[in-house]
Amino acid sequence: MNEKRILRYSFILCIFLLIFQPVLFAQRTGYSKEEIVRRRNALMEQVKEGMVILFGEVSPKPAAHIRQDNDFYYFTGIEDMNAILVMIPKTRESFLFLPRMSAREEMVDGPNMLRDKEAKEKTGLKEIYPLSYFDEFIARNSRRGQGTFHLRLSPRDVVDGDRWETPLRIARKNRIHYNDQISLDNYRIKKLKERYPSFEYKDIVPLVDSMRVIKSPEEIEILRRNGKISAEAVKQAMLATKPGVFEYQLEAAAIHVVLKNGAKGPAYSPIVGSGPNTCIWHYSENSRKIEDGDLVLMDFGANLDYLCIDITRTWPASGKFTPEQREVYEAALEVQKACIEAYRPGVTEEDVQKYVAKVMKEKGIDPRGLKGGFGHYVGMAVHDVGPRGIPLKEGMVLVIEPGLYYPEKNLGVRIEDTVLITKDGCEVLSRDVPKEINEIEKLMAKRK
Repeated sequence: MNEKRILRYSFILCIFLLIFQPVLFAQRTGYSKEEIVRRRNALMEQVKEGMVILFGEVSPKPAAHIRQDNDFYYFTGIEDMNAILVMIPKTRESFLFLPRMSAREEMVDGPNMLRDKEAKEKTGLKEIYPLSYFDEFIARNSRRGQGTFHLRLSPRDVVDGDRWETPLRIARKNRIHYNDQISLDNYRIKKLKERYPSFEYKDIVPLVDSMRVIKSPEEIEILRRNGKISAEAVKQAMLATKPGVFEYQLEAAAIHVVLKNGAKGPAYSPIVGSGPNTCIWHYSENSRKIEDGDLVLMDFGANLDYLCIDITRTWPASGKFTPEQREVYEAALEVQKACIEAYRPGVTEEDVQKYVAKVMKEKGIDPRGLKGGFGHYVGMAVHDVGPRGIPLKEGMVLVIEPGLYYPEKNLGVRIEDTVLITKDGCEVLSRDVPKEINEIEKLMAKRK
């Protein structure tokens, strides 16, 4: 083959790789009808009486894809806005209430499921009613001994925050007394209590959280796909790194991968910190120019089919760790690896910390104050719901993210993986992105 032909084929191959790589799972899947019906039945089996009422999201956030309320979506799989779900445990029936849309609304946003003749079959719902019938439906069922409302009395969670973070954000907002209005969820509760004062009100959240914390086989498969997509995204950001580029360019490289593979975008505001920004935990400006000698810390994960992945990696902009960077990095890495080795059903946080201390002592490594343990849960929210302080159970998904930060040296290291607890151990869902020092330096050597 002559030289011109070799150059031509090489050029074509480069264009092909640029356009088509990496595409891992370009099709969104979501949950099956059987999965959604199983969840509703499991919840109603625990509640047994009264009515379960869940409200959907009111409208999409500005400049964002539609994101349904997590609890509502978990039991419906429906993204129609302004919806209400009512479950009647006594009869094991579920009802959806949707607003009638004008011709103009349908033209602008598309019709909701009220117009879909096959909607009941697709969703396993007993009936889909106009929203205007909701209060009459409640009144009719209250005559049949359904005088208890099971509502979300605890705060909601969102894709980038757990339930406990919601009141924290509200409290910060309300520092200015002009912002001091109650949340939409609290207003709904207030309104129901005004209209139905004789009803008993119970919080459905503990039951919902106990279900959501254990992932089903369908959820696990989505998380596995997301783990591969998110890992590839971080790898591409690593390959885009060199002194002189901006942090946001690494963010762009990662987002390109997740969008191309069917995710709706990041699960949370991406963190790409270089130099001094590696020491800011939730840094999100991503505006600094990366300099030679910097470490780069990236905290990133995709939102695929309403399930999140959370990954953090730290790497040298130059492609090689300095001796000091290597020492700090190794301490954090060994603590993380020891935690992962200890994870299995029945293990407590204290058990993990004892194991980490034992491993560090045996290896002669100074953990620099790191103890290990459990991180936050991961699922529909990147800081997902679930009871804290309990032993690990099969089907839980959580992160482990040891970090060491030295602002006076512009040196911060964090290493984070999303981990699924299995029958006899754990599976690292984000394992495809390098974290060993030699693996990182080998990958960085492939940069163009």
